[in-house]
Amino acid sequence: MSDGERRKVVVRPIEEREWPAVCEIVRAVVADGGTYAYPEDLDDAGARAIWEEPAPGATVVAVEDGAVLGTAKMGPNRPGRGDHVATGSVMVAPGHEGRGVGRALGEAVIAWGRAEGYRGIQFNAVVATNERALALWRALGFEVAGRVPGAYRHREQGLVDLLVMYLALS
Repeated sequence: MSDGERRKVVVRPIEEREWPAVCEIVRAVVADGGTYAYPEDLDDAGARAIWEEPAPGATVVAVEDGAVLGTAKMGPNRPGRGDHVATGSVMVAPGHEGRGVGRALGEAVIAWGRAEGYRGIQFNAVVATNERALALWRALGFEVAGRVPGAYRHREQGLVDLLVMYLALS
């Protein structure tokens, strides 16, 4: 099947049978050491504990031809007086970057935030050296709202900045 004939990536709520694939993605992305500040030694239960988003949030998968290529979670950024602003996280399975999976997931996070009535979406910790993510979030309308110097211990680059990014929805 050529690229033009390839099926479209579908983003939808996760199904229980897909948790092993999602846990594999979460563990691989975290172990890479360049994008997420989660513990690197996650087992499947640990990966599920940090990625399964409880109501009113959601966890979704990006699927193509039955294969899970990525995942996202979304929910309120803060409880109580901060619950009118959403947050989200996106992970793409290693080897599937650059194919539109992250964009499809990012668009799903934004659509979910709008549908649920959030006033905006705040990403609390985008690693400043993660150029692919920064380009995507900027293309989807996010702006850098703040910078925390040296807040992330990058596996290869040492201490790097974390960015807070924001997208107004209303």
